[in-house]
Amino acid sequence: MRPARAAVQGALIAMRVAIRADASVQIGSGHVMRCLTLADALRARGADVRFISRAHQGGAQALLVQRGYPCHVLPPAVPAAPAGDLAHSAWLGVRWEEDLAQSSAALAGWSPDWLVVDHYGIDWRWEQAMRRHAPRIMAIDDVADRRHDCDLLFDQNYYSDMDRRYAGLVPPHCTCLLGPGYALLRPEFAAAAGTLSREAGPVRRILLFMGGMDQDNATGIALLGLQDAARAGVAIDVVLGASAPHREQVRALCGGTPNARLHVQVDNMAELMAQADLAIGACGSATWERCFLGLPTIAIVLADNQRRSAADLAAAGYIVNLGDVAAVTPEAVGRAVAALSADTAGRMALSRRARELTRRRSRTAADLICEGMPHA
Repeated sequence: MRPARAAVQGALIAMRVAIRADASVQIGSGHVMRCLTLADALRARGADVRFISRAHQGGAQALLVQRGYPCHVLPPAVPAAPAGDLAHSAWLGVRWEEDLAQSSAALAGWSPDWLVVDHYGIDWRWEQAMRRHAPRIMAIDDVADRRHDCDLLFDQNYYSDMDRRYAGLVPPHCTCLLGPGYALLRPEFAAAAGTLSREAGPVRRILLFMGGMDQDNATGIALLGLQDAARAGVAIDVVLGASAPHREQVRALCGGTPNARLHVQVDNMAELMAQADLAIGACGSATWERCFLGLPTIAIVLADNQRRSAADLAAAGYIVNLGDVAAVTPEAVGRAVAALSADTAGRMALSRRARELTRRRSRTAADLICEGMPHA
């Protein structure tokens, strides 16, 4: 194993970390956003972080550069690329062997100490081959549907069987960080939690955030279901990413909804969550931000990988789950909001349980990476 970088000839050589992650209309923005949170934590510890990302429609390259990270952009997806043998092979946009060759070329001459991989279309074969460029590999996953060749496995999601979820899918030496206690949270959430006091009272403000992309326009469905609340004087904060395909449609709907305000590509999500009394959202990375701030949530499932976690969270009493977006109606949203708004004790119970679920662990993925050797 190559040792962690240290002082060489009087100069401090920063830990080098490469991150392979994509965003697109199909994939969504969650993978890149959680990797950005990790990248920020690593950079704060002095690491040199660079991204590798494919030029998909709805990609995040501009955002990565805006946040100050070098990004090697892989060529656009190949039309009608041959299907691979993984459930999400198509998300790569090319055969995994081609992605391997392109990603290898992106690292030529740089030699990172760690390679972080957050992609459902990549498994142990790609990871094993990339060890010639990076001695340590971290895999970020939440579907547990394929083997990994990694030294550190990170899954911040909640499952009733999360302690057994990756049995047989990672090498014996791999350190697994599992559960919301390890959730990737930006510093502003810790700051907001330190001063936040959730008090029993009426619902005055609702946060509606269905992910940065929201390909199915769950935002529009939910906003239609919030019309009664809006007319009753409840403020509605609606959040979308800059590349959301239904952004203008949602903007028009917000314009016709009293007390509704659209926020695009925000950098104050912690503030919006702290101000809200109730949230409607997907079961992606923002779930753990809401839980950490004790924000009672009505969830809508937008993707297959959210279904199991949403069901387990609801069964354990952490959220209210309306189910798959295809079956959710504005009327169902309205009923759920009215019921939870009237049940102050129920909302406070959701808030307390959610905060307990995300109680922070003492060690984080960034800590282990910067120490050079993962261990329990």
